[in-house]
Parts: sequence; C-alpha cells; structure tokens
Amino acid sequence: MRPRLPGPASSLTPAVHAQGVTMVDKRRQQRINQLIRDEISRLLRYETDDPALSTMISVTEVQVTQDLQKAKVFVSTLDEGPEADEIMKRLRKAARFYRREIAQAINLRHTPELEFVYDPSIARGARVLALLREYAPPPETPVGSTEAAPAAPEDA
Repeated sequence: MRPRLPGPASSLTPAVHAQGVTMVDKRRQQRINQLIRDEISRLLRYETDDPALSTMISVTEVQVTQDLQKAKVFVSTLDEGPEADEIMKRLRKAARFYRREIAQAINLRHTPELEFVYDPSIARGARVLALLREYAPPPETPVGSTEAAPAAPEDA
C-alpha cells in the first residue's frame, strides 16, 4: 500500500464557488490573460481584414474574471480623439470574430466574452516624448569631437 501524499491532489482541482461556478487559481488566470493577449495581438497583426484595425494598435493588458466568463482587453493606439473612438467601435464590432478565433486557438472549456477598453498609455507617452523633445536643451558635443571647440574668453 502506497502512502498518501498530503495536499497536492486538492491543489490540482479548481475551487468551486457557492453558486457552483468554478474558480481558477491566480497563476492559471495570469497564463490565460497572457495567452489571450498574445492571440488577439496576432489576430490584429495578421488576420484582420479591416484596414483601420491593421494600424498601430497594441493590446496592453487582458484581465479575465475568475470564473473565465468575461475578459477586459485593454487596447492602446497612437491615435487620439475621433480616430481612437472609431478604432474602438470597430474592435467592439469584431469582438465575436476574435472570440471565435481565440476559441479555436486556445483550448478552454469556455472562451470568455471580450470587452475592449481604450488604454491611453501609448498616446500619453508619445505626447510626453514630444514635449520633452520640444523643450530639451540642444545636445552637447562629446569630448574628443572633431568639431572646433568655442574659443575661451580672454582676460584683459
């Protein structure tokens, strides 16, 4: 008779919520977040027929609920204002296509419903870089440069 090992068998089975909904552990949830993020990025880059969606769009983060029923997909783009609104409108319209493609690519019992959320981080970062370039002092010439150094003022 083999000795019974404590604990590991219970850690392999997901916890069941009071309503009977299966909850996943944090590591699995993070793996699923990353898999969905990578797959949506790939779909945007290679599988999307809409030219507006084949522009510079980044999937910055995915947050799947613990019961794996819904996923918030945070999307950032260099465009701001009406252009970003149009891109978000088209992404939300194509959400069923992305969900179906994710279901084929990732082996999950239930593929989460996708909700696209605008993340202004890339546009904000581009704006900050533009401001820094505008107000940054001109670069100094490095030591040992071949350009002539300005003459030092003479004391009289």
